[in-house]
Amino acid sequence: MHILLTGAQGFTGLHFSRTATLAGHQVTPLKANLLDPISLMTEISAVRPDAVVHLAGISFVGHQDDRAFYDVNLFGTLNLIDALKSAADTLQCVLLASSATVYGNCPESPISETQPPEPINHYAMSKLAMEHMARAHAGPLPLVFARPFNYTGPNQLESFLIPKMVHHFQQRAPYIELGNLLVEREFNDVRMVCDAYLRLLHHGRPGETYNICSGVTHSLSHVLEVLAQLTGHTMEVRVNPAFVRNNEIHRLCGNSDKLESSIGPLTQWDLNETLAWMLSSESKIRPGRRADAGCV
Repeated sequence: MHILLTGAQGFTGLHFSRTATLAGHQVTPLKANLLDPISLMTEISAVRPDAVVHLAGISFVGHQDDRAFYDVNLFGTLNLIDALKSAADTLQCVLLASSATVYGNCPESPISETQPPEPINHYAMSKLAMEHMARAHAGPLPLVFARPFNYTGPNQLESFLIPKMVHHFQQRAPYIELGNLLVEREFNDVRMVCDAYLRLLHHGRPGETYNICSGVTHSLSHVLEVLAQLTGHTMEVRVNPAFVRNNEIHRLCGNSDKLESSIGPLTQWDLNETLAWMLSSESKIRPGRRADAGCV
């Protein structure tokens, strides 16, 4: 399969490229800017892919320019969809990476795809708006929507929680500032997410939305314990009130039944394996790099 990949140089894009290439697929990174409709049309007309995986976007909730979320995540995606219509006759699947943050502070857990979205920040709102607008403008395109829950791996921005913790242990820092240590979240392996994306290109049903999740949660306290065991280093943990959210949900995870009924059992990595991979990776965490589809 010939796959056109947006966000190929981002966190998830680099891992997806490797996953798809090792599986025997041809991956072509999109070079055009999503905000340049003419360049998009020209490039896509020349590439004529079999499938598209759209990962490019602004994914860090704390990004300072609120308008940019909509310019890139919403209107950039709409520009891409308009350009892809010229190649609709050859496309088998167009996978659009949304985010589980669209569910907001949902009291239900595990969360299924039938849960009504209640986004609470501009990042989540831009992703939900993207989903709605894509459906309205897709025409004949075989769109599949993916909502990944929290995941991590080497090369993810240090502004995300797990890379921040890994970096502190790599540097053998004396202390780290965190928020509520008792909350439980999924911290899935990026390889699981990429494998799910790839299988959805073959087995995802057009028009459907899929949670990319494992349903397995871990507390931050447990993550700290695992990192301490792996590194032999302990550090002081300081609770910074600025990192503690009001009315924070204790446990948040997804229901993977719909996903696994479509693509089969997920390939999963234990948290210890993921953290050990991050600690030993030669690829350094780059503070200034944009991660394209990570969920926070």
